[in-house]
Amino acid sequence: MLAASNHCYLNNHLNHQERHMPYVNIKITKEGATAEQKAELISGVTQLLRDVLNKNPATTVVVIDEVETDNWGIGGETVTVLRQQAALKQQDQ
Repeated sequence: MLAASNHCYLNNHLNHQERHMPYVNIKITKEGATAEQKAELISGVTQLLRDVLNKNPATTVVVIDEVETDNWGIGGETVTVLRQQAALKQQDQ
């Protein structure tokens, strides 16, 4: 019974924290963002939330998801196709 009680306390504690913890999910196409660039994004977003909303950086969560260009669509086309079309147009000019 003690284990169940501890589990409930932990879940309640986490649920309470989640209401106050900013979570930012950045999605970018997987096209070579460096570790340094991602670190700068994480730092910058964390600082922005501190400056604008007075959020605690220690509880701010930033996640960067990199999506393959074949899995990202705009206007009915994949980003892969759009990049190829843009490259062809540039060659024609």
